[in-house]
Amino acid sequence: MSISQVKPYREVVGGIYNLNLHPGQSWAWRSTTRIVAILAGTQWGKTCFEPDWLYREINLATKQGRYGDWIVGTATFPLLGLKLLPEFKKVFCELLNWGTYGESREGLKVITSHDGKSRIIFFSATNPESIESATALGAVLDEAGQKQFQAGTWDAVLRRLSLSQGRILIGTTLYTLGWLKAEVHDRWANGDKTIDVLQSDSTVNPVFPKEEYERARSTLPAWKFDMFYRGRFAKPAGVIYDVFNELTCVKDRFPIPESWLWYVGHDFGGSNPAAMFYAVDPTTGLIWAVDEFKPGHPMPTYEIVEECKRRTKGHNVVKRSGGSHQESGWRGEMTAHGWPVEEPRITDVEVGINRVYALHKLNKIMVFRDLKQYLDEKQSYSRELDDRSQPTEKIDSKAKYHLMDCERGILQTFTPETVAESNPFILISM
Repeated sequence: MSISQVKPYREVVGGIYNLNLHPGQSWAWRSTTRIVAILAGTQWGKTCFEPDWLYREINLATKQGRYGDWIVGTATFPLLGLKLLPEFKKVFCELLNWGTYGESREGLKVITSHDGKSRIIFFSATNPESIESATALGAVLDEAGQKQFQAGTWDAVLRRLSLSQGRILIGTTLYTLGWLKAEVHDRWANGDKTIDVLQSDSTVNPVFPKEEYERARSTLPAWKFDMFYRGRFAKPAGVIYDVFNELTCVKDRFPIPESWLWYVGHDFGGSNPAAMFYAVDPTTGLIWAVDEFKPGHPMPTYEIVEECKRRTKGHNVVKRSGGSHQESGWRGEMTAHGWPVEEPRITDVEVGINRVYALHKLNKIMVFRDLKQYLDEKQSYSRELDDRSQPTEKIDSKAKYHLMDCERGILQTFTPETVAESNPFILISM
């Protein structure tokens, strides 16, 4: 069948609204799981499908007498205005005449049903706090695979849906590793029956040119082709901790023995305080990442200290370290509140990264599976790429990676060298 013979995605014939779904869209339409994730190549037809899926969900809820808010998010506000919002306005305000678009009293972009009983609230992942007061019945997340769409936003969406246990449709091209792989793809691969994942090539869309697909295959790096055109995860060029093995080093949580010594790394800042908590197994020398603290909003120093004390209660904290040389004021404030923090001995960022990299290469850092924000940062922490997809020295969006800074500030305490062949995981504290 030629492209000219392919029916348009939407048709209104004789007053009847009809969808001509391609096989991938039909799969997503039929799925009955709570979370439906379309991980697909570029121009697959994800964004055009999303409003129709949500319209069906709203209709089903209405027939059951359930009215309320629905949330729709994308990675950034420019993406929202460029693609997602126009598509939803076309379906809900023009073709189906379901409601009216405008702004709420809180300044939110919304489509309100004509009967005033239901709303669709739009947000971007760079401003997830805009939905914190919402209690939602369902959600659509567009381009959730982009780096700007972080684990904290995913958690915010789940909180908004906790009462209704509402359904979620995710539609995205893959750009990086992170929470989407750990919290959706990997859980599905491990048998989670509440999740459906479709990994689909761009060419599933019958109007996508086969020649363009083959051009991309022949000219792009393999990882980029797999992620951008096939919906398959791959480690992109520039990932800083490319030796981190989540299959070996991510474990289920267990109670920490009292005999284990704790180490805490800090990153300071008035708007984004953060801390990472590690415990060392004295029998193996393995370093366990056991807790994370990244509230995403300002907190007084006293409250930060009290939170750190609460998380380490009953354990022996032997070292706290973090911040740059210029942040002695923050360390002094923490110390004054009963939480002494040292200046890291290694101040060079690259030297610190190399120390953590070496520990990962020897699989000496174990991570509890529920540290979502840490794992999201770990797998997306990367260097900027040049126009030939080659890594540069500059860290991409460095200011966002507070937990990576915490880790670098405290794990330089340990030497990555093995010290005994019979027990290759012993670490020497400096």
